[in-house]
Amino acid sequence: MTTWFHSWRAAVRIARRDAWRSKGRSFLVLAMIALPILGVSALDLTVRSAELTPAQRMERTLGAADARFTDARTGGVAILQDPEGEQSTPAGDYSSPDAPWPDGPTDVTKTIPAGSTVLTDSTGTAKLTTTHGLLQTEVRELAAADPVARGIMRLQEGRFPEKNDEIAATTRFLESSGLSVGSTLTARGFDRTYVISGAYELPSDLTAQQVNALPGAFLAPYAKAVEKAGLPKPDISTTYLVKKAGGFTWNTVQGINAKGVLVTSRVVALDPPADSEVPLYERKDWANYNSGGADAAALAAVGTVVGLAMLEICLLAGPAFAVGARRSRRQLGLVGANGGARSHIRAIVLSGGLVIGVAAALVGIVLALVLTIALRPLLEDYMGQRFGGFTVRPLELLAIAALAVLTGLLSAVIPAVTASRQTVLASLTGRRGVRRSNRVLPLIGFGAVLLGAAIGLYGSVVSDQFVLVAGGSAIAELGVVAMTPALVGLFGRASRWLPLSPRLALRDAVRNRGRTAPAVAAVLAAVAGTVAVSTYAASRDAQSLAEYRASLPYGAVAALVTEEGGRDVPAVRDAVQRTLPVDVRADVFRIAVGKPGCAPYDEGEGCGRFDVVIPKANECPLWAASPDGSDPAEKYTKEQRRALAKDWRCLSPAGNGIYVEEGLLVADAPLLKVLGIDDPGAAKALADGKLLSFHRPQVDRNGTVGIRLITDPKAADRAAEQNKPVPGELKSFPAYQVPGSPDSYGVESVLSPAAAKAAGLTTVPLGAVFSTDRMPSTEQRQRLDAEIAKLGSNVELTVEEGWVDENKLVLLALTVFAGLVTIGAAAIATGLAQADAEADLKTLAAVGAPPRVRRMLSGFQCGVIAAMGVVLGSAAGVLPAVGLRLTEEREQMRSYQEALDQGWAGVGDAPPYVPIVVPWETLAALLVAVPLGAALLAALVTRSRGALSRRAAH
Repeated sequence: MTTWFHSWRAAVRIARRDAWRSKGRSFLVLAMIALPILGVSALDLTVRSAELTPAQRMERTLGAADARFTDARTGGVAILQDPEGEQSTPAGDYSSPDAPWPDGPTDVTKTIPAGSTVLTDSTGTAKLTTTHGLLQTEVRELAAADPVARGIMRLQEGRFPEKNDEIAATTRFLESSGLSVGSTLTARGFDRTYVISGAYELPSDLTAQQVNALPGAFLAPYAKAVEKAGLPKPDISTTYLVKKAGGFTWNTVQGINAKGVLVTSRVVALDPPADSEVPLYERKDWANYNSGGADAAALAAVGTVVGLAMLEICLLAGPAFAVGARRSRRQLGLVGANGGARSHIRAIVLSGGLVIGVAAALVGIVLALVLTIALRPLLEDYMGQRFGGFTVRPLELLAIAALAVLTGLLSAVIPAVTASRQTVLASLTGRRGVRRSNRVLPLIGFGAVLLGAAIGLYGSVVSDQFVLVAGGSAIAELGVVAMTPALVGLFGRASRWLPLSPRLALRDAVRNRGRTAPAVAAVLAAVAGTVAVSTYAASRDAQSLAEYRASLPYGAVAALVTEEGGRDVPAVRDAVQRTLPVDVRADVFRIAVGKPGCAPYDEGEGCGRFDVVIPKANECPLWAASPDGSDPAEKYTKEQRRALAKDWRCLSPAGNGIYVEEGLLVADAPLLKVLGIDDPGAAKALADGKLLSFHRPQVDRNGTVGIRLITDPKAADRAAEQNKPVPGELKSFPAYQVPGSPDSYGVESVLSPAAAKAAGLTTVPLGAVFSTDRMPSTEQRQRLDAEIAKLGSNVELTVEEGWVDENKLVLLALTVFAGLVTIGAAAIATGLAQADAEADLKTLAAVGAPPRVRRMLSGFQCGVIAAMGVVLGSAAGVLPAVGLRLTEEREQMRSYQEALDQGWAGVGDAPPYVPIVVPWETLAALLVAVPLGAALLAALVTRSRGALSRRAAH
């Protein structure tokens, strides 16, 4: 034991001194290992610091209260909830048509225990005035200065409101609005003015644009003012912070659930019940999804990535250790000459990996600690929440450090074994000896390639498991890496047709596969990953392009406003007209039922909606409601459902398009020009007061389309659930069915304003659709966004740019990454070749070879290694992507066939298109530009003349 310890201590000291002498090489290897360690350590520190303990989470949610009571909106019906208070469902069975889903408010105050301290916490929205215009903002009424609320909001400047005419605002709101503490603001249509008394932040949502007022100081009077102006009052939700001695146990929470109230309890969060004690998890459609299945899959993915990263670092760093061992061969020979065994030689070289690994671990972890602390404010802003604290988990950092040490040791294993096999005489005299390639490793690699290919083929042709394809590809790639020495030998056969310098470079690479193979394997691994991702991304892009459906004609713009009865529509229309190159402008309107200020599908007081009626004869048999509530598709056979899927009654309207209520727009003929509807009959029918129809099923046999005006949406929903006639006034319009199947971009019906007025329909402005002379530029879009931001309106803005390739930057980054790895690996191997062939270079100089031969030889050595790695990596990278695409094709085809069997709408058009596209631009850059660049770079940095010295006599 003592002998072992002393020998390793001496080996470590020698390795440390050698690393200090060769600072450049040591720094290179240290950086390769330390950078990933820095990234992983910083990620670990950031994630752990951002994780909140249950106590911290409750402080930000409840403050100092013991629970938060929330109306579950079940009309007092009992509910079941999860321990976190985030999910709930009615306790009874409401799946049958005879048992309607419970809905309605619950008086939460009646469920609060007597003697409790209670704070109301209400939220709503309002358009507040800013220095730039108007800003839609969340308004929160909470006595934030009360001790019960301490911890929910963190005061940054000033104080929380103490009077009814004061508010506090989040720092993000102040940044966006241009206001500051002491400024005044009001809301649109509201005659009260408020003074900003302080600035605060929500620690779990730093991006929140929110203002805080005292309870009753803003939302109630604002709602009255808005309602008086004829607009629907804003939705206000109220929860209750409750503080009670002893808190609320799980049994207490369940008792309150019986009254239809959802409870977030501090006691339950700190000591949650077992899943078996949670009735919600016993329901068939509910479960605790915090299981280990997803965690296991994530750990497997992370383990695979870490393993491949370690392999890449080892392949890159291994030649660097070999360079050190080759340059220290005389020193190692002296160790052997003085009685050192081969184990001592191996220990010295391995100690080099140990020293570099330990140094890389220390540097990476220390830098991660420093950077995480220094960048903490930026990290918190980026993540949108404050850290719970600076959390350091020593065991995890030790594991990361051990990973660095292991990587260093593995990188030095092959150079250590190679150095220990050299004889003392060869080491002292500088002879290279006879190198014999390992014949077992290529066979093992070939077997791994066959096994991986079989697994990947099974996964892509027989099974639909992506994991099998990915796993088989990884095994096959490792096999190709193991076969690299044999593959390098095959490249040597091409040397006979090359000129002198490239022939010498290629033959030198083949003869010295021990230093060539790791570099080629490193390039192979990086290029294979890049080519695989690039091929998969290019194939997905081709599929996305084929499946793309435009929302509007190319270059067209739609600006729609559904809130407040279209109050801001004129300003929005003018903003678009001023900032964009508009050609044709088509103003559009929508039908309003009830209060004009109601938004579509708003079920507030006084709000209604309309339905475009589908005649019974035109209803798709697969969708028609059955009296007993059963699925109507079940009474048809598979063949019948396949046939009905192609029936005109069951096909969805063509096109993607913009979303409009019931697909109906009120507009004149300019809309047809913007949408590209070139049908003279359509324009004439619209002028004659007819309704234009782009959806055949809505036109009855008399050639009319019915529009039902529903003034009581809740009564209409109940009638529909019970298969009863839906109440509402029916308006009928003569229709013109546009012939053919033109793309109407989501618009199913068009009615002229004059026809709507004649029928007694109330319309409100919705917005406008524009055609443009040319595609709006980025600068014009930015100016339009600024104009709309001043209005504070929720504008649904659509600019049709056509299909956009979102993966260009990703592919470029991957190509650059692979190029850098290729050049780095080739440069390391070239440095090793120069150290190994120094005697040959001196001989060339001695016999009169021109100085440029040395430079050319170095360049070709680097280029040959890069070219071999790129060629092998490109071939190895295409196959995994092809396997994944074949798997996706099988999966999508199976889903398509299943959809046909079920008769689902829209599936009868065309089978899925899953192309396989090779990214030739990326391959060209890798196969041509990268090796050429590596060769030129190596030639430029190599000195033309070396030191001429006498060859040692052998």
